[in-house]
Amino acid sequence: MITSTFFSFLESYVFLGVDLSTIFAIAIISAIAIILERLITRYLVRFAKRTRLAPNVTNSLILTFRILILIGAVVSIVRVGGLPTEWFVAFSAIGGAAIGLASSKTIGNLIAGFYLLAARPFRVGDYVRIGTVEGIVQEITINYTKILTIGNNVVSISNLQIMDRDVTNYAYETDDHQSLYCYTFEITFDHSVSADKIAKIFNDVFKNYAHAFSKEPSYMLVRSGGFERVYMVYIYVRHPEDIFALRPRIAEEVFKRWDMVRQTK
Repeated sequence: MITSTFFSFLESYVFLGVDLSTIFAIAIISAIAIILERLITRYLVRFAKRTRLAPNVTNSLILTFRILILIGAVVSIVRVGGLPTEWFVAFSAIGGAAIGLASSKTIGNLIAGFYLLAARPFRVGDYVRIGTVEGIVQEITINYTKILTIGNNVVSISNLQIMDRDVTNYAYETDDHQSLYCYTFEITFDHSVSADKIAKIFNDVFKNYAHAFSKEPSYMLVRSGGFERVYMVYIYVRHPEDIFALRPRIAEEVFKRWDMVRQTK
């Protein structure tokens, strides 16, 4: 798509009688802008690691410089091309070619990206669930949001898709203004073990992991049917990475104790 758009750009200028030197200058400006964007992005990533900047601050800096470079490139191209009436006709032709090549989804994705950056339903570093995908937000751009999942995979979700999905941000602020993450997950049991014994299992497991939590965890019976009881577990951590480790360990420990109780009956 980018290649086709670029050739449409050149054809528009050739059609309007723009000389090849101007086209060459525009190509050079475009190449410089791309190289500059890559270099600055790499530098900012290294700088953020050295200074330990917050992930959302790093993401905002990178995005800001990308937009500035884009604006600078457009202004330079305008100056190189001059500002006669042909310029307006040329860019009208280029805009028409670009719109013709771009799908409505692409345009909608860009609009959705700007909306997410303005509304800020989540930040880089937050633990979120977007539809069926959950994990830590790694990067937010005007096109995609990248999520690191518990399987150590990075999933890229288009911002247009995010607008159509339920978004849960697990960021939580305590009464004394501590910033934590309150993560919830369900554990299901059958009726072979009494509710009192299940409560003891939860309490014993929570005591064993008390050192890992920033706030005392809790649980609650959310529904009970003829064949099962479903409990919601609430855990509180300061770092979202801890959710990856604690959730499976707690669930495994609960079921181990549950099996032991069933076997002693």
